[in-house]
Amino acid sequence: MIETDIIIIGAGPVGLFTVFEAGLLKLRCHLIDVLAQPGGQLTEIYPKKPIYDIPGFPEVLAGDLIDNLLKQIEPFKPGFTLGERAERIEKTEDGKFIVTTDKGTVHTAPNIAIAGGLGCFEPRKPPIGNLADYEDKGVDYIIKDPEKFRNQRVVVAGGGDSALDWAIFLADVASEVSLVHRRTEFRGHPDSVQKAMDLAAAGKIQLLTNAEVIGLCGEGHLQAVELEQNGAHTVKETDYFLPLFGLSPKLGPIADWGLNITKNAIDVNTVDYSTNVPGIYAIGDINNYEGKLKLILCGFHEATLMVQSAFKRIYPNKNLVLKYTTVNGVQGF
Repeated sequence: MIETDIIIIGAGPVGLFTVFEAGLLKLRCHLIDVLAQPGGQLTEIYPKKPIYDIPGFPEVLAGDLIDNLLKQIEPFKPGFTLGERAERIEKTEDGKFIVTTDKGTVHTAPNIAIAGGLGCFEPRKPPIGNLADYEDKGVDYIIKDPEKFRNQRVVVAGGGDSALDWAIFLADVASEVSLVHRRTEFRGHPDSVQKAMDLAAAGKIQLLTNAEVIGLCGEGHLQAVELEQNGAHTVKETDYFLPLFGLSPKLGPIADWGLNITKNAIDVNTVDYSTNVPGIYAIGDINNYEGKLKLILCGFHEATLMVQSAFKRIYPNKNLVLKYTTVNGVQGF
């Protein structure tokens, strides 16, 4: 049995930063994640995608952010159970929890921090009859390495941030980028929308609005997409089709842990991001409260307050004095 102070379910950016904040309070952490490596969606889905809203980093690649977080928590020597899913939670007589994975690994701690992002997820797929025939043969729902599309013709579909960001990024990678959206207005960040419009005006991407991809063509590998735009049907030759309509989240086993849940997210108290079960907290995209913003930096804030509460559960009679890393450094804690 693996014993620790905080079991962190989810090894994405928020889960990793929790280790740092807990380490400053001399609390030990052990992380469980169904993925085979730390980093969550940032590592698994878009490691080469730039992120712009991390304080102090005008731009940082998702994979580099994870590398930096792992380096930041090295002094606190966290444990990892990777490639396994947290399946069951039990409460012991002494107030601790036992978390067992789908492969039978057993962990125990007085505190649990659920930092599972969106939970289990799968891509939202467009209703194209022969879509499955071209999966991994020209159709990709997740971009792990944009170099795959170097000097290739790419059709991106979608109207949100993911579609916009990748169309913008691939404009300097692919030989041809087309962005297809069924409306004229985009749901993404206004700055990204403007960048896409500017690139379209400069002839670096082709913007096809009021349009949808309705069919795929090719022998053995994708060779063209069928488009419907303003009632007209056309065929566009391409090497890759990227339908980027977001992810459909599913809580998985978390839904059976007796937690209060609203719309696939765990309800929390914003004082310390505790759930209705004392000792279990939820931080990052997986939690729900009034005014919630699903941003990495918000998850960092939630983790910081959560570990303060976890410390008090372990040491109810010990005074917790806030110390500053600018004075003590990291090794001084």
